[in-house]
Amino acid sequence: MRFSGWRVLKEGLTGNKGWSPHWRNPDPKTEYDIVIIGGGGHGLATAFYLAKEHGLTNVAVLEKGYLGGGNVGRNTTIVRANYYLPGNSEFYSHSMKLWEGLEQELNYNVMHSQRGIINLFHSDGQRDAAVRRGNAMRNQGDDAHLLGRDELRKMLPYLDFDTARFPIYGGLYHPRGGTARHDAVAWGYARGADERGVDLIQNCEVTGIDISNGQVTGVQTTRGAIRAKKVAMVAAGRSSQVAEMAGMRLPIESHILQAYVTEGLKPFIDHVVTFGMSHFYISQSDKGGLVFGGDLDFYASYAARGNLPGKEQVMEAAMTLMPAIGKARVLRSWGGIMDMSPDGSPIIDHTHIGGLYLNTGWCYGGFKAVPASGFALAHLIATDRPHASAEKLRLDRFETGYGLLDEEGTGAQHNLH
Repeated sequence: MRFSGWRVLKEGLTGNKGWSPHWRNPDPKTEYDIVIIGGGGHGLATAFYLAKEHGLTNVAVLEKGYLGGGNVGRNTTIVRANYYLPGNSEFYSHSMKLWEGLEQELNYNVMHSQRGIINLFHSDGQRDAAVRRGNAMRNQGDDAHLLGRDELRKMLPYLDFDTARFPIYGGLYHPRGGTARHDAVAWGYARGADERGVDLIQNCEVTGIDISNGQVTGVQTTRGAIRAKKVAMVAAGRSSQVAEMAGMRLPIESHILQAYVTEGLKPFIDHVVTFGMSHFYISQSDKGGLVFGGDLDFYASYAARGNLPGKEQVMEAAMTLMPAIGKARVLRSWGGIMDMSPDGSPIIDHTHIGGLYLNTGWCYGGFKAVPASGFALAHLIATDRPHASAEKLRLDRFETGYGLLDEEGTGAQHNLH
């Protein structure tokens, strides 16, 4: 089934009775060539690219709940490629290029909106840092423009430019950045993988990983044992728990990150805006709701909900940057489980166990990385060689200390990234 404007019009005029399910709901087979643990954005993208790019279709994605019910549906939908360090910059630049062709590739509307991202700065030092980052982005082939205070006043008149504590000096503008609909991204990849023969197994929790003579042989699940030649752990905030089944201890802490949405308002925020003096970011959805978030809740947890002090910190930052937001009513909030690495950067690599692969450590970058993460992990599984965009995202950097990617310069404290 292909989507088109003509098909949408036809179905609308005939009662929408001609649509078919987007994917099958098969029972698991007893054996696959490849098993992917985790049916979020990264797991589904990996399955899609294994089938599309490498012709590997004897693949199962195992999800303990429903597809897209984890972090991919619990974020603020931001897509960007404004990273600074080599290792991260190439990877997210590659991801942005995949985002720009994703809807055509999937034949699915993921509502990708390149509305632009503006990172505000509030001091001479922050301006210098923005210049360095912008130059690095442009050297990487991505777009970056330095905006002055007067330019920003015209673009973002709703901000408080003259607060004595955090005056706005300017901003770094990344026009190709923006947002996408998180649920639609998961659905599009799921549909694309299913069309190519991948089995998407929902309500199938992995309870054990089978290993024999240093080689993975399959997994144990709540729906029976499944043999497999290769297994990929793509479980985001649950990565440490899944890896423990294979006897591995990962350098990962799991923390809660909350997000919020207000009642629908008339359009007035045309970009994604981030506050340089507090971890706060905001955009406006197509329905008019203000979607915003802030910092972690600063304690390790596997609970997909946050606490009231975390909410208070985000609301304080929101009121400091744009006091008008105080008139909007917050409808709901939610929490995602962040897999925080010691250097704030991801891991896409083999493990010491043959046939067992790892994808984790996404910190705040998980959603924007979905296309490149799936592409790179599929390449690694299929060829046993890292993709060029992910060559530096090695697990052993935490053992050797070589090649650490401390993007923010905050050191080896997980929750500061």
